[in-house]
Amino acid sequence: MAHAQGQQHPIGIYLKIWGLLFILSTASYLVDYFHFQGYLRWFLIIVFMLLKAGLIVAVFMHMIWERLALMYAILIPPLLLMVLLGIGALEADYTFFTRGAFFGTGSELPVKHR
Repeated sequence: MAHAQGQQHPIGIYLKIWGLLFILSTASYLVDYFHFQGYLRWFLIIVFMLLKAGLIVAVFMHMIWERLALMYAILIPPLLLMVLLGIGALEADYTFFTRGAFFGTGSELPVKHR
């Protein structure tokens, strides 16, 4: 009786990734503990979040061991969506500032008197 044998990975890899995830989570909590403010705070939070998500997808979802075509099929659409959202955000800012330049802020509109 032939049985299919799956790919086995050493438990040490998973333990190392759990440790790294714990360190990254601790670092993201330390951002709040040390009261970072402004863009530095958000940059650090997003970097730690993306690193943790990447580790989880790569190791625990076994993407690191998959074929390149499958990785492209799963990873490229969300990346393209993020690029398109970024382009839309830039366009929205341009439209907002252009409307302000041509139509003003609204303070010069006539006020109704009673």
